[in-house]
Amino acid sequence: MLIIVTGNGKGKTTSALGQALRVVGEGGRAVMYQFIKGPWKSGEDESQKMLQPHFEIIKGGKGFVGILGDPYPRSVHIKAAVETWTKAKEAIESKKYQLVILDEVNVALKLGLLKISPVFSFLKKYRGIVNIMATGRDAHPRLIKLADLVSEVKDIKHPFHKGVGARKGVEY
Repeated sequence: MLIIVTGNGKGKTTSALGQALRVVGEGGRAVMYQFIKGPWKSGEDESQKMLQPHFEIIKGGKGFVGILGDPYPRSVHIKAAVETWTKAKEAIESKKYQLVILDEVNVALKLGLLKISPVFSFLKKYRGIVNIMATGRDAHPRLIKLADLVSEVKDIKHPFHKGVGARKGVEY
């Protein structure tokens, strides 16, 4: 099954983490490949250590692309996204996971770090074999059409709009 969680609200990655927790709770294995989020520490990093070998997070991104003082040229982000996609495909093909999460892959596609055609073709081939969850804003229309389940997270109200910064244990 292909599940997409998209939209401009907070909670897309959190939703995927909850799905992974369900898989692990039922005795399965899950893995999350992060396409954009960089090497900074987050609460889920510590949690996943407690859930290994049943759940693992692979951080492939270099951080936000082209914003917030991004120190890397675009080519570095493209290389990181392609390498992360290659590893994620290997995990899907291995069939050893009940859930493979492609965290922020929608953003990687929107930014042109990955090309839609090969991603679409691969997901079309494997969506009926392995549960795959794709997160991030601006999901590509082709992926939305292909998906078995699509949820949109909508921003209605957020402390950020009042100038409150990201909070440990809530946003990261």
